Amino acid sequence: MTTLDEREARALLRERLGAGARYDSPAAPACELAWARRGTAYFARKLNELPDEALDAPSLAAGWSRRHVIANVGYNARALARLVEAARHGAVEEVLAEPEYQNEEISFGATLPSHALRYLFKHSAVHLNVEWRDLPDDRWPAEIRALDGRIVKIRETPWLRASEVWLRAIDLDNGGSFLDFPPDFVDQLLDG
Repeated sequence: MTTLDEREARALLRERLGAGARYDSPAAPACELAWARRGTAYFARKLNELPDEALDAPSLAAGWSRRHVIANVGYNARALARLVEAARHGAVEEVLAEPEYQNEEISFGATLPSHALRYLFKHSAVHLNVEWRDLPDDRWPAEIRALDGRIVKIRETPWLRASEVWLRAIDLDNGGSFLDFPPDFVDQLLDG
């Protein structure tokens, strides 16, 4: 619950930043968005600590190299962004707008050159964040049919992303630790 002081502080910040700045909707799940954004930054840090030649090493995910983990995280963000975008447009199901999205196979992504794989992660994370910030209040309760037929509640996409990036940061096998996770996030993971 947002207190009056928090609302006043947000209003003052928006006034200082001016028109054109993006903000999360008051209807957005703020805690889960914060976990997703912190997790993305954590994953980025663990990824950036790895030199390109280390991306070929095995990960902690059975049968996957670090490249597979990175591709998975990038494609996860793309899929979630498509769902949120569909909700923003008032659609009821996810749509592939561009044919190249059909190549979102982890095994394909793992073959990308290192710079392209890093770019996939960065670009997809930014795209997802923009979609969340552009989603109006009345679209957060939307439910979208994903390409695989399951129904996804848009309100749950930040939690889905948070879970993905924090846990996959551990899979990179680069010194990530559950001790680095936000305690309230860990509590939710254990309850979930």
